[in-house]
Amino acid sequence: MDVSDPVPDPCPCGSGKTFAECCGPLLSTERLAETAEELMRSRYTAYVYGNREHLWRTWHPKTRPVDVVIDPSVRWISLQINDVRDGGADDGAGVVEFTATHDSGTMHERSRFERRAGRWFYLDDQGD
Repeated sequence: MDVSDPVPDPCPCGSGKTFAECCGPLLSTERLAETAEELMRSRYTAYVYGNREHLWRTWHPKTRPVDVVIDPSVRWISLQINDVRDGGADDGAGVVEFTATHDSGTMHERSRFERRAGRWFYLDDQGD
């Protein structure tokens, strides 16, 4: 999918905004995420659209895999943000707890994010 084309449908991240107003500019590198939650939502959307480049670019260099693999057989259905701790525009770190639903079940994670040089990065799963 060409993320530069406006998509009138709601953004897959569940924000209630259109893709062009929400995650589109982040996936196309027009702008950076301002908060950890915004980055989390854009990463979910990247999984929906199979955008490995966005996932790799927003993964913390300390924990990033050499290659990001997306299972093409998984169809992502919805994202629910359960809790957000810190990760605001002025924070250096944050945690976003979410549940992502796909055609075979759900994925629950407490994602840790870190800000480096003014950019948010996904660090890892904090675990339960």
